[in-house]
Amino acid sequence: MKLSDGVEQAVHSVAMLASLADGELLSAAALAAFHGVSPSYLLKHLQALSRAGLLATVPGPNGGYRTARRPEDITLLDIVLAVEGPEPAFRCKEIRRNGPNPPPAAFFKTPCEINAAMLRAEQAYRAELRRVTVADLLTQVMEKDDGTLAARGGAFLEVHVRRIPSKS
Repeated sequence: MKLSDGVEQAVHSVAMLASLADGELLSAAALAAFHGVSPSYLLKHLQALSRAGLLATVPGPNGGYRTARRPEDITLLDIVLAVEGPEPAFRCKEIRRNGPNPPPAAFFKTPCEINAAMLRAEQAYRAELRRVTVADLLTQVMEKDDGTLAARGGAFLEVHVRRIPSKS
């Protein structure tokens, strides 16, 4: 199974946004710059995450993105489904029906063994992604950090964090 580059970018971006304090935002351009990725490609995925209710957006020239849920409430599966869509990775086309001498219709009352095995694998894969939250990932990174990552991220955020504009 191969996931798009957008999944990696989305997970890293959500993790970074989850580390922001209340009322703080980052622009898509800042997220793209920090990760060294295409702003337009990342923006497409940020919009998908927003449509899925994982990110909140603040419009305008001083707007940006923040998480719409607590990091404990965002799973890797949420992010993957937002970026890749809900369809299973394996989509059976029932090629058993093709060819010059297909089996009788009785063979097609249940999914073939190949499809059934692939669906079981998909369920296991999704269960594991559902088990891991963004909060889990942040905790694991912090446990291994000797201060280097925190310093790198902190320095970047000092320059690029925006505040949610107050309503006057």
